Amino acid sequence: MCKCLRKSHRLGLKKETPPARRASEEIGTRYFRVLLFLRRLMETRENRTNRIISNCSPVESAQSATSPIPPAEPEDIQRLLQACHKAKESAYCPYSNFRVGSALLTSEGKIYSGCNVENACYTLGICAERTAIQKAISDGCRSFRAIAIASDLTSEFITPCGACRQVMREFGADWDVYLTKPNGTYIVKTVRELLPLSFGPEDLQKM
Repeated sequence: MCKCLRKSHRLGLKKETPPARRASEEIGTRYFRVLLFLRRLMETRENRTNRIISNCSPVESAQSATSPIPPAEPEDIQRLLQACHKAKESAYCPYSNFRVGSALLTSEGKIYSGCNVENACYTLGICAERTAIQKAISDGCRSFRAIAIASDLTSEFITPCGACRQVMREFGADWDVYLTKPNGTYIVKTVRELLPLSFGPEDLQKM
């Protein structure tokens, strides 16, 4: 062994790490730290989300999708049908000229009516069904027995759009939807029938 190597061994000197290897090790260490940070951040957010979901009970504010809903009385149905046709007369639809009226019956027997309201910015329009539901919600109602819809269609029964079906579903799946014609005839479907395999507030509790 040469004198310089023997001298370095005696002095306890360590072999110097090549710069490229040292840089690679530093990058690996930083990468590991970033992964660890992201993992902890995700765990923190997940725990926070779970706490929020556990503290908020959407099912408490909306009727259960499986809870039995008593059928509406015949006189209430008659009032509901009359109200939806009357609400149609107030429709604001200068662009489509497609008038729609709706009436919503709460579990307490109160009726809220609504009509479609269009806008020059088309996407800002709102359907009659959602107008009635939002009026009821704004008044503190959360439980509904039935909703009726009216239009000027004579060849077929008026049906709600997909957005309105999902809004109805927010407040249960087994309440009735009355689909009418101008001549007074109607058919009855449940929200579940109009929106099968649906997603509602109680599904958030399954996470």
